Amino acid sequence: MAALTPETAVGTLERPPTTVDIMLVDDHAIVRQGLRSILEREQDLRVVAEASSAAEALAVVGRARPAIVLLDLKLSTSSDTEGLDLCEELVAEYPELAILVLTTFLEEQLVLRAVRAGARGYVVKDVDMTGLVRSIRDVARGESAFDARSAAAMVRGLRTPPAGEDKKLTPRECEVLGLLARGLSNRDIGARLYISETTAKFHVGNILRKLEVSRRAEAVYEASKMGVI
Repeated sequence: MAALTPETAVGTLERPPTTVDIMLVDDHAIVRQGLRSILEREQDLRVVAEASSAAEALAVVGRARPAIVLLDLKLSTSSDTEGLDLCEELVAEYPELAILVLTTFLEEQLVLRAVRAGARGYVVKDVDMTGLVRSIRDVARGESAFDARSAAAMVRGLRTPPAGEDKKLTPRECEVLGLLARGLSNRDIGARLYISETTAKFHVGNILRKLEVSRRAEAVYEASKMGVI
């Protein structure tokens, strides 16, 4: 084994830590600005992209290639949980991507739904910055990250699962179902909704599971009986 020269020894000591690239997804610009300012004080954290909506996030994430997406659940005035659908799509499209939910909402079933959608952590926005930074680093290491209240809410939710909640179709799944009814393939559905064929297939699989059917035609028939399409 070669001995360290003074030059290589200095290089080893001064080598910067691995940088964690982060994307911020929140509909409020001032929140994103505040988070960027705080996170970039840390030597190992770097904000590489921002998005204010689900559509913008899907368009930007492929170019920015962050390691972590810091995601709010409320991304528009029309829905308090649009971030859940986005979380599912991002995880389906980029399995290696880590999603950390950062939101004002603390409800048992929301925490559970976020985890089922693929989130690796859930933190409430009034967490102190030390706790947020620690959660980001935990998720970057492949671990889960929940603040104390989110963890307690998840446990309560596991004890009292709501009847039929898992069968509720998301707005995106309803869109996919409408295209299924028109006989479109997964590839064509992806093209119409500006998502990949893999993501379209993921949504179709969820629809079949929730409607407890095995074929696309059966899903369309069940949805018509439910009045979804």
